[in-house]
Amino acid sequence: MSEIDTQPFPRGALIAAGAVVGLSIVGTALVRLERLTTPQPPVAALSGAPEASVDLRFADESDGSVTVTDSRTGLRLGTLPAGSDGFIRGVVRGLAHDRLTRHIGSEPPFRLTRRHHSDLYLQDTATGRLIDLQAFGSTNREAFGRFLPPSGGAS
Repeated sequence: MSEIDTQPFPRGALIAAGAVVGLSIVGTALVRLERLTTPQPPVAALSGAPEASVDLRFADESDGSVTVTDSRTGLRLGTLPAGSDGFIRGVVRGLAHDRLTRHIGSEPPFRLTRRHHSDLYLQDTATGRLIDLQAFGSTNREAFGRFLPPSGGAS
């Protein structure tokens, strides 16, 4: 029999391991709770009148496509064919998941707004969450921008 079989495990190491596990649990809980609070949009992003704005509703279809409509008028703005428009699908899926965790349905629209010539924002009207689409590059910004009316007036 070796010495390791007869000696007790060091108490300090057990306490340190327990502290690490405990801190990990507390840290994870704090981050999860923080994500449940409604983020406040940047004040500068929402100041002044928008150049163009539309309230969007996204509906999944049985063939895997997604229909995009203007929730105010009911006008069909476009269809995202199955397997296409991954950026739009990813952003909307993330916002929908946020709603699901807060037990909010799919009825409230998402507001797409253009400000200051090209600044584009997508806001969840149910949670207040605001996504600055400039952060994702011009191609991804334009993917959403095609649903806006032409510059010159808010709808």
